[in-house]
Amino acid sequence: MARFNALRRMFGITTRRVAVRTHVPWYWRALMIVSFGALVVGVGWMTHKYGMELAGFRQSETARELARLRQEVRERDEKLGELQASVAASDRQLQIDRATFGDLERQVKALSAENAALREDLAFFQSLMSAESKSASLTVNRFRVRRDTAPGEYRYRLLLVQTGQRVSEFKGKLQFVLNLEQGNRAFVVMLPPENETKVKDYQLSFKFFQRVEGTFKVSPEAVLKSMQVRVYENGATQPKLTKDASVS
Repeated sequence: MARFNALRRMFGITTRRVAVRTHVPWYWRALMIVSFGALVVGVGWMTHKYGMELAGFRQSETARELARLRQEVRERDEKLGELQASVAASDRQLQIDRATFGDLERQVKALSAENAALREDLAFFQSLMSAESKSASLTVNRFRVRRDTAPGEYRYRLLLVQTGQRVSEFKGKLQFVLNLEQGNRAFVVMLPPENETKVKDYQLSFKFFQRVEGTFKVSPEAVLKSMQVRVYENGATQPKLTKDASVS
């Protein structure tokens, strides 16, 4: 019994555990270690290689995108320059058109005024021819003064008519008296001046009628209040007749 117990303790639950391991030769272990190291190196190399290629791919894509954006900016700048040039040309053309329109408008107004004056003259001459007058007489008709386009410039026109039977040619000259104001000062200007009385524009020579028109200029700060015309016959020191005109 004692021997049985001794064997039981030797082979029973109290017996030490024994691990059974497969014996691997050392050269296989070395081969496994070398293979594992090669695998690690290969994986690292592949990762590095594809990482560089990926980085290069992205860098190339970025460069292409940057080049595309730069080209687009250049094209837009060129287009903007063309549009700006077109706007500038259109603006210049618009200014030219406005200036042309302004000139045409002034010409139309001037022609309309001349046409109205001619109609008035026609009506006046028709009434004059219908009237009977045996005595010769000299009259000033349609005497008008108006401001012109330039500052200080004025335009005048009048019609001298000689009526009656057997009238002779009238020869003489005109003189204008300008009543001006500048500030609080009133003064008079003679046209033509006393030393220029033989100026051709102011000489008269007609038998039945003579139309007179012209322009004169005073200081832009001066205001023309009224204007008088004096008609002198050659050799006379006193005017044959005078007539006043208001300024429009």
